[in-house]
Amino acid sequence: MFHFGESWPNFQEYGRSAAIATGRKAIPNPAAMEAVYQTLLMADALRYCTLQICAAKSSGHPGGFASSTEAYAALVMLGHTNIVTEVGHHAPGFYSAMFLDCSLEEMGIRDMNDMMARFREQHGLLGHLSGAIPGLLAPAGPLGQGQHFAMAGALLHPGTLFPVTIGDGGFGEPYVLSAMKHFHFAYPRVTNYLPVLVWNGFSQEHHSMVSLMTNDEMIAYWRAHDFDEVILVDAKNFDDAGQEGAYVDSTRFSFGQRLAFMEAVLTGMAKAADGALGGRHTAFILKQMKGAGVHVLGAKSHNLYPKDTPDSPEIKAALECRALSPESWALVRENFLRAGGGPAAKTAVTEQVLEIAKLGEFPLEDFALGEPVVPATAMGALVAWVGQQDPRFVVTNADGNEASAMKNINDALKIRHPTEDPLYNQQPGGQVYEPLNEDACAGLAAGLALFGSRSLWLSYESFAINGWPIMQTVAQAMAELRRKTPSTVCMFTAGALEQGRNGWTHQRPEIENYFAAQMRNGNVFLLYPTDANAIQAAYEYAVNSVNKSMVIIASKSPLPVRLTMTQAREAVRKGAALLHDAGTGSRGTVTLAVTGDMVLLPVFAASQVLEKEGYRVRILSVINPRQLYRPADVAAHTVSEADKGFMCDTDFHDLFIGEVLLGISGGTSGALEPVLLRSRARQRDVLAWLRGETTATPAELMAFNGITVESIVNKIHGLDAG
Repeated sequence: MFHFGESWPNFQEYGRSAAIATGRKAIPNPAAMEAVYQTLLMADALRYCTLQICAAKSSGHPGGFASSTEAYAALVMLGHTNIVTEVGHHAPGFYSAMFLDCSLEEMGIRDMNDMMARFREQHGLLGHLSGAIPGLLAPAGPLGQGQHFAMAGALLHPGTLFPVTIGDGGFGEPYVLSAMKHFHFAYPRVTNYLPVLVWNGFSQEHHSMVSLMTNDEMIAYWRAHDFDEVILVDAKNFDDAGQEGAYVDSTRFSFGQRLAFMEAVLTGMAKAADGALGGRHTAFILKQMKGAGVHVLGAKSHNLYPKDTPDSPEIKAALECRALSPESWALVRENFLRAGGGPAAKTAVTEQVLEIAKLGEFPLEDFALGEPVVPATAMGALVAWVGQQDPRFVVTNADGNEASAMKNINDALKIRHPTEDPLYNQQPGGQVYEPLNEDACAGLAAGLALFGSRSLWLSYESFAINGWPIMQTVAQAMAELRRKTPSTVCMFTAGALEQGRNGWTHQRPEIENYFAAQMRNGNVFLLYPTDANAIQAAYEYAVNSVNKSMVIIASKSPLPVRLTMTQAREAVRKGAALLHDAGTGSRGTVTLAVTGDMVLLPVFAASQVLEKEGYRVRILSVINPRQLYRPADVAAHTVSEADKGFMCDTDFHDLFIGEVLLGISGGTSGALEPVLLRSRARQRDVLAWLRGETTATPAELMAFNGITVESIVNKIHGLDAG
């Protein structure tokens, strides 16, 4: 520590021994002065650590967490240490908590010098929370995500409280309360998550959008989202320092009023926790000025800059003011070590692998070659089977499974809904979660997977972007985890080519390039099953994987089966499959490398024309393009539970032979990159999606995008001439 202070008044009376007794996990009485006194010590200890580590790097975000420390300390002293957050900018505060409870010793951080050295550094304490940090349950980066992790934890661990801190800056995200409201309707008995709103009046660089709401309006806002009880503690009610405005800094109160404020927070939090664990939908709100107890107030406290060093006058003065005596630090650490049963790195629910149901062999149905089968429906049968084997398995879908030709999922697993209606497959205990909100769908599915349970997010590809940010966050977190957890699995139906009548609003395959770019991360897989057999193989492959993000793109229209099940299972793991090889080859060999299923219709038709012209035509289905990269192209060596099964050069060049290579996609071209990078063809080109339009048929939409028999043949002629 850069600074130590004197012991507080009455330390000998209220600090003589830890308020959390030996062998206990929490304080026995939140109204006891000893408990109040030591909780306030913990709050200031968190403020001090947060500011010192940020100042050491002249970087980081101390102000938001500083306004929440009384709430965080109250939760810890009450024994509730499975805490997640929606606010990535609270990272230095959460790291401070993990330092004080000794969790960071798991990564070699034993003193403040270690923590300062590794704060905001590679292989250290990254600028925003990561689930890889010992004791921390989940990542926090983009706003509006934390509540999903809290709800997933609550669903998987009845009887354990999952508080989630939410900033009033991020509160402006449109999905925070709506997600919790839908979850409450679907799981009315699951109330053991506790949103804690840190209402400090400011966002990153300005006042928060809810800063002008009155206390009554804020309470009414939460009650309108079905919270049975909303407990609000406003620091303004305890101010004896004459501070102006609705938001005040409690550290400026007299010592007696600081204790009174702390007692209100501690007893209020105890009531909120008891309510949440006792079946009442409860929220806690702490209203206090942003930056309370650090170097400056308001949005100016949000971020440190190069001028903000431990020796700058404002930082030094704030650290000296918050500095505790050595005896106080020892007391704080003792309480941290006992809270919740020990360091969070040992006791947090995500520090152990969650036991899940064993599945055994998948009941794959080997459809006959040439048979027209709907890929989505074939996968739906397997999804239903997984849900029947694993009662904790949840399927999420905003647009409806029935609309995606996957009604068989609803028939078997039922939509979770308070209104029981067999016509619509609705019942209160269903395993299909259907909020009309892709963020809520992706959030619960991602949270469940991260916390150790199987899930599946189904969506129209065109709307997936609305929920993808949390999937990306969790995929990165899974790449860093020190434990195994089921992969996130998504299946996006109704590709652009099937949505002609709906027009461009339902034709947004551009997200495939987003997925394709993520394949280089090391643990993201983009799968394009060829047919109904391949989609079953792809789903089996995805469900049996760990610590990865699996994205399946497929159609909901009847399409001919082109691979046997044996071929499909091999191809999914290998990366690609040869579907067709014919022609004399008098004019050379042409390879058509295709991602997708419906787009194969014009490809096969074009092959007949080219073969008559003397070409040998090979049609390859690129099913798992990630495996077609070269090992050095992908950061697989950096991720946990890495899959390094890349196709070797010999196999690749034996498969992708020919003087001319044409990549073809009914979506975007990004997934074809590994083929184009490795191909030795003397001429290469791509035909892919251009943009959406309203059309009567898929063929008309493909024609609008230049994917027709004629365009394929002409492209080959042009390449061959070149």
